[in-house]
Amino acid sequence: MTERQKDRPWLMRTYAGHSTAEASNELYRRNLAKGQTGLSVAFDLPTQTGYDPDHILARGEVGRVGVPVSHLGDMRRLFQDIPLEQMNTSMTINATAMWLLALYQVAAEEQGADISQLQGTTQNDIVKEYLSRGTHVFPPGPSLRLTTDMIAYTVNHIPKWNPINICSYHLQEAGATPVQEISYAMSTAIAVLDSVRDSGQVPEERFGEVVARISFFVNAGVRFIEEMCKMRAFGRIWDKVTKERYGIENAKQRRFRYGVQVNSLGLTEAQPENNVQRIVLEMLAVTLSKDARARAVQLPAWNEALGLPRPWDQQWSLRIQQVLAHESDLLEYDDIFAGSHVIEAKVDSLVADCLAEIDRIQEMGGAMAAVESGYLKSQLVSSHAERRARIEAGEDKIVGVNCFEQTEPNPLTADLDGAIMTVDGAVEALTVERIGRWRAERQESSDRQGNGDPFVFPTTQQALERLKEAAAGTENLMEATLECARAGVTTGEWAGALREVFGEFRAPTGVSSAPVAVTAEPGTPMHEVREKVSRTADELGSGRLRLLVGKPGLDGHSNGAEQIAVRARDAGFEVVYQGIRLTPEEISSAALAEDVHCVGLSILSGSHSALVPDVLERLRGAGAGDIPVIVGGIIPNADAVALKAAGVAAVFTPKDFGITEIIGRIVDEIRKANKLAPLDTDNALVASTEVPA
Repeated sequence: MTERQKDRPWLMRTYAGHSTAEASNELYRRNLAKGQTGLSVAFDLPTQTGYDPDHILARGEVGRVGVPVSHLGDMRRLFQDIPLEQMNTSMTINATAMWLLALYQVAAEEQGADISQLQGTTQNDIVKEYLSRGTHVFPPGPSLRLTTDMIAYTVNHIPKWNPINICSYHLQEAGATPVQEISYAMSTAIAVLDSVRDSGQVPEERFGEVVARISFFVNAGVRFIEEMCKMRAFGRIWDKVTKERYGIENAKQRRFRYGVQVNSLGLTEAQPENNVQRIVLEMLAVTLSKDARARAVQLPAWNEALGLPRPWDQQWSLRIQQVLAHESDLLEYDDIFAGSHVIEAKVDSLVADCLAEIDRIQEMGGAMAAVESGYLKSQLVSSHAERRARIEAGEDKIVGVNCFEQTEPNPLTADLDGAIMTVDGAVEALTVERIGRWRAERQESSDRQGNGDPFVFPTTQQALERLKEAAAGTENLMEATLECARAGVTTGEWAGALREVFGEFRAPTGVSSAPVAVTAEPGTPMHEVREKVSRTADELGSGRLRLLVGKPGLDGHSNGAEQIAVRARDAGFEVVYQGIRLTPEEISSAALAEDVHCVGLSILSGSHSALVPDVLERLRGAGAGDIPVIVGGIIPNADAVALKAAGVAAVFTPKDFGITEIIGRIVDEIRKANKLAPLDTDNALVASTEVPA
């Protein structure tokens, strides 16, 4: 080409990790050999929430949605034969981000790396965990301190590392509009930057270095124009905030740096081949515009609504990026949207609305105060309910779901259970056995102790006591965390020590304050369901039907459960919903204490095969086996058959997208369990489109 130098492609990643550190290492090396230019590590839920694999809450979750990393030995195996000094590694980790970065640094040191040269990102955004993803551990104040300490440490010791990846991705998945997505992410950034500034750990003259290392991780949905304008608005607001609020004069330090995973929420189980064109369109929204182009992109696989993608599926997504970057002429031109009146008007509108919402949040005391008050969560639950209502009404069309539903047989899913990857059930037992061996064999001898000097090489217990002492004070926690990593402390022990000092936090659910999103006028599907609920309650003489919505295990994806709870409430149910992270014992005890008519379990992490039968057995053991139990989530067909054989009354997967219809079917199961005659309805119940609870 002659006009200008061709731009360098963005970093190309695939979000990967499963089963064991060895299996994930093999996958990483294979992906790098295929041309992937960065790593993106998915950790399993026990690792994300600070539990060892033998903890009761980890049962059924080990190695399911990511790789288990319980100690330094796992981190060594995860990156064996991968030179970390030459790698750009993104770690999707939040509550335990400091711990995983410490393990990564120590593993790199053991490879002989200069840690000042390490490049990568830790997500480390706890606010969106409170609002949408659910892997938070500690209360907002201590969580912000962990983030602050990490940022200060990396600026001083690992200057090429991005210590936080402020994540609006999951906000969109929880229902955020573009204005909410930008405003809540920017409010989080303000809270973080204020905290670092006020901590005094970075001199004022070096604060631009802090700003320069703040990155964002965003979601790109299928509304192409809106998403592209959203990214331009993001950049404009970030430039304004960093210049006016923090006085950063260096334009390079004010640059808006972001990575993307395109929208997984919009991927459908129905006609999943349509997901390929959705993924491509969403990628274009964050790559076509040079002035708002992502620095790193990772794409989901076409079959993620069905289950865990196989290596071939991930390769397909990587090849999509490579074709765009290397075969097209995209990187040969300046911004092709510059000067567009349509684009500029849309961006101006987004900027104005976002600045107003950011001001509103600041008036409340900032992002942390808005989390604790429940304002942010209730706004997201309401937006999500409104979106679902539009889909039910046919205002928002989803091809293959609520329109153009007729289809030819799909050869990609002819063998449905073979179209996804499954995790061997033996992985959990192996991992549990391994951590027991690690605890028994980790080196506590005098040579490890530096001839007995605890200030050189503390024992595991000494390192943990030092961590608790630091947490109770005001010093930066990173050095004590690094010593824990070197001493052989486990993930659960590190988090457990901080739980003792900081306590834990249960975030507001946002369900009780969500407004009615689907009306129940005569003749509407919702009216028909309300009638069924009322009549069934009268026949049972129970006042109101009571539904317990429970999320067993560590799966924090609560969006579907919240929407089921809201719709059931609007249909006339009394709903018992206590949020996330419950044991089967807690769920069965609540069902008995509340004398519910049905238990609905929501699991999207793959732990259904272990946890659902446990709930069933506990109910039977308490003499309440007649309470119908329904299950919703991403559940392979073979597992659904097994759950029904175990006694589950109904299984709902993403193809069962009608929430109002689901509520009606719950009533049917209650009637069946209580030997009441079926109720007929003249009107078909309208379906919505979303992953159910």
